Amino acid sequence: MFEFAWPWLFLLLPLPWLLRRFTPPARQHSAQLKVPFYAELETLQHQQSGVLARLHSHSFIYSLLWLLLLTAGARPQLHGSLPEQASSGRDLLIAVDVSSSMLYSDMHLDGRSVTRMELVKHWLDNFIAERHGDRLGLILFGSQAYLQAPLTYDHHSVRTWVQEAQPGIAGHTTAIGDAIGLAIKRLRQRPAQQRVLVLITDGANNSGVMAPTAAAQLAARYQIKVYTLGVGSAASQELANLIDASSLELDEHSLQDIAQITSGAYFHIADSTDLTHIHQALNQLEPSATYQKPQRQYQELYNWPLAAALVLSMLWIALRIYRTRTATKELN
Repeated sequence: MFEFAWPWLFLLLPLPWLLRRFTPPARQHSAQLKVPFYAELETLQHQQSGVLARLHSHSFIYSLLWLLLLTAGARPQLHGSLPEQASSGRDLLIAVDVSSSMLYSDMHLDGRSVTRMELVKHWLDNFIAERHGDRLGLILFGSQAYLQAPLTYDHHSVRTWVQEAQPGIAGHTTAIGDAIGLAIKRLRQRPAQQRVLVLITDGANNSGVMAPTAAAQLAARYQIKVYTLGVGSAASQELANLIDASSLELDEHSLQDIAQITSGAYFHIADSTDLTHIHQALNQLEPSATYQKPQRQYQELYNWPLAAALVLSMLWIALRIYRTRTATKELN
């Protein structure tokens, strides 16, 4: 694609005309010289000027030179196509528990007490930012599971949807089996070499249609690895008055079974200190593709109008010298 890098330079196009129009002419202090054969010189000049005399006193040549210089200064360029983004061929879905128990504040981050949801958002923001080459998607589940973001290379949008997720938006209970089932539905249709589900929850399966173990067996049939992350471990008596206490109990045994059946792994998040270990472990188990920010290639074309201006000015000077010499010979 052709374009100018600095097109605003063309705003200077009328500058010579403006200078000539609004600045006073230079004063001539030299004494006048009366030439008795001035009429003959004037006639000879008109005879030798040829085509240039018809170009309004050489203004066309000067205008063309100015236009060529502006064109070179505006940096005409040819854009190449963007190189293809490095891709690992992996489809990775992230299923996040957004049940009301994620509001429980038993986590610590940077020396302050935070909710489980805040800690998960913090970890996912860093995790997604480094998943170069993976096609990512987001599932939010509570009493039901919903696909919030389809599989995409637009990681920025996925990070935004993670930050906008609010506990209780999908119900107060936890349907782990349904979340895995929805992930299977989305991943089995993808012709990917590796299909991965990262499931994050802080409770036990207490709602939904599909049992977690049955969902894990179905995922293994479609060669989908499930990495389970359990958040927290203790129930809060204060929150238990508002929510069924069973929803606050982390079923680590079930999460370990899901990971084992699908050839994945289980990780426990009890504090923010566990986040670095989990991040490194997942990167080793599922390494991301080598990535460099794609940069468009440019071919600079300013040398062509600049060379044309140089050649034209040299020809113009040569013609002026030729005319001067010719006029001198005529006088002699």
